[in-house]
Amino acid sequence: MRLTAARLGPCVLLAWLLAAPAVAAAEAPAAGRAGAAQPTLPVVALRVGDASLRVEVARSAEEIRRGLMFRERLGDGEGMLFVLDRPQQAGFWMKNTLLPLSLAYLDPDGVILELHDLRPYDVNAVWSATDRVRYAIEAPQGWFARHGVRPGDVVRGAGGALAGTVGGP
Repeated sequence: MRLTAARLGPCVLLAWLLAAPAVAAAEAPAAGRAGAAQPTLPVVALRVGDASLRVEVARSAEEIRRGLMFRERLGDGEGMLFVLDRPQQAGFWMKNTLLPLSLAYLDPDGVILELHDLRPYDVNAVWSATDRVRYAIEAPQGWFARHGVRPGDVVRGAGGALAGTVGGP
């Protein structure tokens, strides 16, 4: 029996479909694999009200997308700062995030607009009530409350304004 392209095509396609995920997983860097946290990002020190917070800075779309997924621990006084490309309405979820977190949405001047508590593994996005969000900070759940941080408080970097420390408009 002679195999024609028409008969061989579906077999080749099926073999490719079965092999492609395994090849992609083998070629993916560790941080891109399911179940792997991204490597530690650059860290900056922030002042939030009277408290200090050391945050990793997520800037790229991929860093922002991965965030704190798959992290097994986050110390008190540690977190992640997300630098969005422009002021916008923002939505964060907890897909593949093992730790309970609190989230602060900030405007371009570093003013805290909103605070939210997030539940591990919750895939429902928590949307900001405004379209002025330029930054977001995730910290261990309750950190903002324990330090008396409220909407209206200003987040500053070592050099003063948040935008001057991590970039902004």
